[in-house]
Amino acid sequence: MAEIVILLAIKKIGIALANGAADQASAQFAKYGTQLLELQGSTRRVARELRVMHDVLCQMDIRNRNNQVYEGWLQEVQKVAHVVEDMVDEYMYLVGWEHNTGLIFYLEKWFRKPRSLLSLKRIAFKVKEIEKDLLHLSETKNRWVPMINIGDTGSSNYIVKMSQDLANISRSLDEEDLVGVDKNREKLEQWLSGDDLEWSVIALLGMGGLGKTVLAANVYKKERDKFQCHAWVSISQTYSREDVLRDIVKELFKDKVSDLSNTVAMDITCLEETLKKYLEKQKYLVILDDVWTPEAFDDLSRALIHNDKGSRLIITTKEGSVATLASQGHILTLEALPEDKAWDLFCIKAFPKDTNHQCPTELKPLSEKIVSKCKGLPLVIVLVGSLLRAREKSVEEWRRIKDQLSWELKNNSRLDHLRNVLHLSFIYLPTHLKSCFLYCSLFSEDYLFRRKQLVRLWIAEGFIEERGESTLEEVAEGYLKELIDRNMLQLVERNSFGRMKKFRMHDILRELALGLCHKNCFGATHEAKCRGLIETDCRRLVLHKLEKDIQQSFSSIHRLRTIITLDNDMSSFTVLPLLCKKSRYMTVLELSGLLTEKIPDAIGDLFNLRHLGLRNSKVKMLPTSVDKLSNLLTLDLYRSEINELPSGIGNLKKLRHLFAEKVIDPDWREIQCSGGMRIPNGLGNLINLQTLHALEADDESVRHLGELRQLKSLSLRNVKGIYCRRISEYLLQMRYLSKLDVNASDENEVLLLSVVLPNLRKLRLRGRLAEGALDVSPLFQAVAGQNLYSLALFWSQLREDPLPSLSRLSNLTRLHFSRAYNGQQLAFLTGWFPKLKILYLRDLPNLIRLEVQQGAMASLETFYLVNLNSMTEVPHGIEFLMPLEYLGFHEITSYFLTLLRQCSALRGTQLRYTLRD
Repeated sequence: MAEIVILLAIKKIGIALANGAADQASAQFAKYGTQLLELQGSTRRVARELRVMHDVLCQMDIRNRNNQVYEGWLQEVQKVAHVVEDMVDEYMYLVGWEHNTGLIFYLEKWFRKPRSLLSLKRIAFKVKEIEKDLLHLSETKNRWVPMINIGDTGSSNYIVKMSQDLANISRSLDEEDLVGVDKNREKLEQWLSGDDLEWSVIALLGMGGLGKTVLAANVYKKERDKFQCHAWVSISQTYSREDVLRDIVKELFKDKVSDLSNTVAMDITCLEETLKKYLEKQKYLVILDDVWTPEAFDDLSRALIHNDKGSRLIITTKEGSVATLASQGHILTLEALPEDKAWDLFCIKAFPKDTNHQCPTELKPLSEKIVSKCKGLPLVIVLVGSLLRAREKSVEEWRRIKDQLSWELKNNSRLDHLRNVLHLSFIYLPTHLKSCFLYCSLFSEDYLFRRKQLVRLWIAEGFIEERGESTLEEVAEGYLKELIDRNMLQLVERNSFGRMKKFRMHDILRELALGLCHKNCFGATHEAKCRGLIETDCRRLVLHKLEKDIQQSFSSIHRLRTIITLDNDMSSFTVLPLLCKKSRYMTVLELSGLLTEKIPDAIGDLFNLRHLGLRNSKVKMLPTSVDKLSNLLTLDLYRSEINELPSGIGNLKKLRHLFAEKVIDPDWREIQCSGGMRIPNGLGNLINLQTLHALEADDESVRHLGELRQLKSLSLRNVKGIYCRRISEYLLQMRYLSKLDVNASDENEVLLLSVVLPNLRKLRLRGRLAEGALDVSPLFQAVAGQNLYSLALFWSQLREDPLPSLSRLSNLTRLHFSRAYNGQQLAFLTGWFPKLKILYLRDLPNLIRLEVQQGAMASLETFYLVNLNSMTEVPHGIEFLMPLEYLGFHEITSYFLTLLRQCSALRGTQLRYTLRD
C-alpha cells in the first residue's frame, strides 16, 4: 500500500530534520549554511505534501482498490516515495544526525572533502525534482483518477456496502458448511435459552474466515422465534449510528407496517427513544455482526435497553478488545478446525452428494495436502472445495491446483469472497500496523516469532513511533498486542507470568500479505526453489533455505535496506562484501548462522545500519570499522565465535541491545557454562543500553556499570565475591532493571548481593550463597521481591531447606533449583507458592525425600525432576498436583521407573522419563 511507503518516508524526513544536522553544519561550516538551509526548507515542503497525500490515500484506498487507473497512479506515487527515502538516506549519510556531541564524525569526515558541496547540491537538486514530481502527480490525479465524492459512492458507504455484502454471503451459506462447531453451537444455544432473566452480551471472537457469522446466523434462525422480537444488523468500521439504529428498527417493526411508517422521518434522537421505549417490555434478541471497536459497541448498545426479560445481544468480532465487553463467561473463541473436521468439510464441498462425498482413492494424498494448506480455516476450505468440485477429478488437475494454490488464492475470481474478507481486515488496520503486519509475512510459512526478536527488528526498520514517555520497545509491544487482539497474528505461547512470548501468522493471511508486499515493493522472499534474478526493487529481502550461492542472482542491490537470512547453513553467502559496498543505506543485516569467519571492513561504511545480527555464526572477529556504525541499535553476537569486541565499541552510543554471550556447556550444568565479553574501552558511554548479555566482570567493567542506568536486562559473568558490594551499589541506580543473571567465577566464590530491585521479574544466580542469605538479602524479601516471577538458583550449595524462606515470594511462577541444595529433604507446605506454574529440581545429589502437601503449588503445570539419584521413593503427595500438563522424571534408574509404574497416584498419567546412562 502506497500510504505505508509514504509514512515511512515522512518518518525519515522527520528524523533528519528534528535532529538538526543541517543547523549544526551551518554553524560549523558557514560557507555551506545557505545550501543546507534551502535544502531543509525544500524537504519540509515535500514532507507537508506527503502528509496530505498519505491522508488522502488512506481514504481512497478501499474504494479504488480495483480501479486500474488508480492502481497505476499509486505505483507512480510509490516510486516517488522511494526516491524520497533514498534522498533522505543520502542526506543522513552525508551530514550525519548525531547532534549531542558537538562536531559530528560524519561532518568532520565529509566536509574536509571538496566534493561535499557538490553532494549537497546534488541532494538539493533531487529534492526540487521530487517537488515537481509531486505536483505532476497531483495534476495527473485530478485529470484521470476519480476523486472521493460525497454520497452513495463515497468510500465510507463503499466500506459499509462491502461489509454488508460479505455478511449477507456468510449468512446465506448452507447448513452443510457448519462442520466441527457442535460444541460451540450447543453453548451458544444454551446461553440464549437459559433461564437467566438478566440482560446479557455474548461475543463470538476469531479471525476472518473462521465462521463467526455463519454460526451466529445458524443459531439465530433456530432460536429467534423464542424471543418476542429480533433483529440482525451488520456493522462496519465506518458505520453510521443513525443508519444502524434505523436498520434495527426496520428489523424489529417489519411485521408492524404502521409503526414502521411512523419511523421513516425520525431523526436519530427520536429513533433512539422509540427503540428504547419499544424494547423496554420486550424479550429481544439482537445480533451486531462484525463489530470493530469498543467505541462502536458502546455507541450502539446505549440504545438497547438493559431490561430483565432475558434479552440477549450477540456480537461477532475479530477484535479481542471488543469481545472483553461481553458478559462474564460469555466469550466464544472460535478456533481453526482440527484435521479430521477440516477433511470432512472439504469432502462435503469438493465431491458431489451422489458419490456420498467420498474422495477417490487416487486423489486422497493430493487432497490431504490441499486441505493441509487451508490450515483449518473454514471459509478457505469451503471456497477451495467448491472450486475443485467444478474441476476434472484427475491426479494431474489436482496436482496442478495443489502446486499453484497460492496463486489461486491471490488471483482466482471465484475466491474473491475470501480475499475480500481478509483484505478488509488488513484495510482496517491503522497505517502504522500495516507495515508491521506485512513485515511478518516475509518470514517462512509457520515461522515462530519471538516477541523480543521481532520488536528489535521493527524498531530498526523505523516502524515504531515515539509515544509519550514510553520506550520504543514498549510501544512496539503495544503494536504487537494490537495485531494479536485483531486476530492478524496468532498467539502461540505466553511465558510463565502471562506475557506474550511466541506467535505466528496464519498461512492464508501470509499468502495474501505476500502479494501486497511484492506488489508494493515493500519486501520479497527468496527460497531454494526460486530461480532467476532476485527482485531488488523491494526494500527488504528475506532469504529462506538456500541451496547455492545467490551472488549472481541479484539484478541490482543498491535499493536494499534489509537482508534477513533464515537458513542455518549460510556457508555460501558470499554476497556480503558486495552488500557492504553497494547497499550503503542498509538498515538491517540479520545473518544468523553465517558460516563465514570474517566480516568485511566495508561494513563500517553502512552509516544507516541499525541492526547487525550474527547469532550462532562462525564469525571470529569484528573489524575495527564497526565503531563507525554510530546509528546501531542492536548488535547480536550470541553464540558466535568472537572472543573480544573491538576497542572502539564504546563509540556506538545509540546501542540499545548488546548480545555477546558465549556458550561453553550447552547442558547448562557446569558452574562456568557460559562466558561473556569484555568491553575494552568506553563501556560508560553506552548509556542507552537496555540489554547487556553478557559482560565479563573485572575491575574496569564493574567500575563503569553505574553509568548504565537504562538497563532492563543484565548478565554478568566471572563475578568474584569482592565485586558484589560495588555491583549492588550500581544495581540500585538501574531503576528499570527487570532481569538479572549473575555467574560466579568458580564454585567457591560467594555471591552476596544486597540490594532492593522493585522492578525485578527474573533472577538467576549461579554460584555459592552464604547460609542465611535467603533471609538476609533484600532480593529475597517478600516486599522487595513482590514482582519476582522467575527464580533460578544454581550451585548455591545451601545446607538449610530454602523453601520456608522462598515461600514468602508468593508471586513466583517459575522456580529452578540445580545444585542449589545439599540437604536430604524438601517439603512444599499447604498454601506455599500459589502461582507457581513451572518447577525444576535438578542435580540435588543428597535429596532423599520430597513431600508435597495438599494445597501447595495449586497452579503447577510443569514439573521436572532430573538426576535426583538419592531418591528411592516417589514424592509423597504428588497426587495433589495431578493432573499436570507435563510431569518428567529424567536420568532415573530402572528401579525408580518400576516404582513410578507401580504408584497408584500416577496411573493414567502420561509419564515422560529418561534412564540414566
